[in-house]
Amino acid sequence: HPDGETILKGLQSIFQEQGMAESVHTWQDHGYLATYTNKNGSFANLRIYPHGLVLLDLQSYDGDAQGKEEIDSILNKVEERMKELSQDSTGRVKRLPPIVRGGAIDRYWPTADGRLVEYDIDEVVYDEDSPYQNIKILHSKQFGNILILSGDVNLAESDLAYTRAIMGSGKEDYTGKDVLILGGGDGGILCEIVKLKPKMVTMVEISFVKYMRKTCGDVLDNLKGDCYQVLIEDCIPVLKRYAKEGREFDYVINDLTAVPISTSPEEDSTWEFLRLILDLSMKVLKQDGKYFTQGNCVNLTEALSLYEEQLGRLYCPVEFSKEIVCVPSYLELWVFYTVWKKAKP
Repeated sequence: HPDGETILKGLQSIFQEQGMAESVHTWQDHGYLATYTNKNGSFANLRIYPHGLVLLDLQSYDGDAQGKEEIDSILNKVEERMKELSQDSTGRVKRLPPIVRGGAIDRYWPTADGRLVEYDIDEVVYDEDSPYQNIKILHSKQFGNILILSGDVNLAESDLAYTRAIMGSGKEDYTGKDVLILGGGDGGILCEIVKLKPKMVTMVEISFVKYMRKTCGDVLDNLKGDCYQVLIEDCIPVLKRYAKEGREFDYVINDLTAVPISTSPEEDSTWEFLRLILDLSMKVLKQDGKYFTQGNCVNLTEALSLYEEQLGRLYCPVEFSKEIVCVPSYLELWVFYTVWKKAKP
């Protein structure tokens, strides 16, 4: 590949033609850094490494049409020049789409395994701090309204696959059954189960979101219906009350946020909290009942193993199975768990 000085000299004229002022830093073993500034406040950083990597970052404010054209023109010229300069070598040039920072709408949300995703968000529908977390509803052209809790993408109107998976993927018969939902503030699970003629569904949730109409229909318009009731309470005291009363359910569906939230943090760690929920859920689950929950992203194998470890530490022996489902708005594969009590010998 051409040496750093050749690249620097080769690209200089492109920026000079734009009337940009140049300042160059050189290091004996670390290559070059050239900065080009424009009168309008836009600037370019050109970093040339000794091993052949060349990085060019262009920044401009409020990308007006003219500014965008200028930037496109510079990038096109740099790309052509780089190809000319590295004719004899196997140089590749890759151009990334622009990142828009500080705009009115934040389009960048990380996946669970820490990759940056840019969503096609065009509107902020709702943005409020509840006593427990920040609740955002952003509208995406592809996915409809997306619920984001404290920076974590929870569910979009496109995500029926999530709701189906956390209900047992269509393999369960809910007719005449008693069901307990922990969390589920978007109303998706409640809306789907009510259609399946259960005996009674009890949903326990501390905060609701009324902007996911395609997900919840009109089920959250009333806190009581023919076969359901919604309790606006923290789930731990409710579970303890039910366990004490000896109440039992055919299904317990845990749709609490990935990072547990409790109004009274009785336990220090997330895992203690999760185990408390699991233990209490097993106490109110019939011997032949099933417990459904979402786990994590497929790539987070360590977190999944830690969760499965907790399943071996409950007050009663349990077995579990898992299913991997692609949830559209997550843009990653997600693991769902089914847990049941081991048959008594």
